Amino acid sequence: MSREWVKQSLTKIQADFQRSADTHLIKLELSAFKNVDLYLKDESIHPSGSLKHRLARSLYLHALISGWIGPDTPIIESSSGSTAVSEAYFAKLLGLTFIAVMPKSTAKSKIKQIEFYGGQCHFVEHTQQIYEESEKLAHALNGHYMNQFVYAERATDWRGNNNIASSIFSQMEKETFPIPEWIVMSAGTGGTSATIGRYIRYKGYDTKLLVVDPDDSAFFPYFQNNDAGITTKGSRIEGIGRPRVEPSFIASVIDEMQHVPDTLSVATMLYLESVLGRKVGPSTGTNVFGAITKALNMEKAGLKGSIVTLLCDSGERYLDTYYDAAWIASNIGNIDEARNRLHSILEK
Repeated sequence: MSREWVKQSLTKIQADFQRSADTHLIKLELSAFKNVDLYLKDESIHPSGSLKHRLARSLYLHALISGWIGPDTPIIESSSGSTAVSEAYFAKLLGLTFIAVMPKSTAKSKIKQIEFYGGQCHFVEHTQQIYEESEKLAHALNGHYMNQFVYAERATDWRGNNNIASSIFSQMEKETFPIPEWIVMSAGTGGTSATIGRYIRYKGYDTKLLVVDPDDSAFFPYFQNNDAGITTKGSRIEGIGRPRVEPSFIASVIDEMQHVPDTLSVATMLYLESVLGRKVGPSTGTNVFGAITKALNMEKAGLKGSIVTLLCDSGERYLDTYYDAAWIASNIGNIDEARNRLHSILEK
């Protein structure tokens, strides 16, 4: 393998990082909470449009310095969502072939985004088939299976180096409550929650980590029962929740987990448009509902402080799914009760 090509590739990724500003931390103004400040870390402004841009960059750097990628190595990944889009972005940057293995049911908008960056899509019938099919494809093409579900928590430097955790705490320094009581997020691979949880402990902060999980995900029951063999049919909230417990999901760095019904995730997502003036993705709805729940508990207990959660990606990616009433009715169900519950919380 050409060490000169690896050196040039590392330089390209580092230059791309240098050109990219840090993501914004938005204060979420909700009149229901007088003593608790809520913040959104807006990861949608990355060049590839989501939180997964950080993960993809880390995965490529990890694979390059490990000697797994050369100038002619096809990159294979198990993903139908934002990770595939971001990995396709970096593959294009390095002039590599990228193939995303995904279910046939994947939204057309995501397929178009992957293809926009020159990526290819390889379809399987069911979500559970993506792992084995990715390994087979990588072997057949003499490629590298990036395998975000194994390497997500290993590839990112949790000690700092401008990871998402260090960025959050740095941006909070001038706020009324600079050390958050809670950081709230959902898990896809588990890599980001592992990074944030480890960083909190490494720095000795009193901040607690809440991971919210959608319907039909294996993470929440695993956290409750410590049974790594749990399998489910898989989440309907794109980008988060998994049908199995992924190797990168580190439960021991999480303080609490909360199950959030899909109806509440979607209802919160739709509500946020009226607050932010723009659309966000469904996983952001899951995150924000978890943050609202914690803020409500703090208000009831007479506590003051701050809570930070993540805006994972833009809702423009979901116009034909989560922002389509007919699609919601068919795939998520009636969300009227969830809307009413959300409004009753916020009106109080």
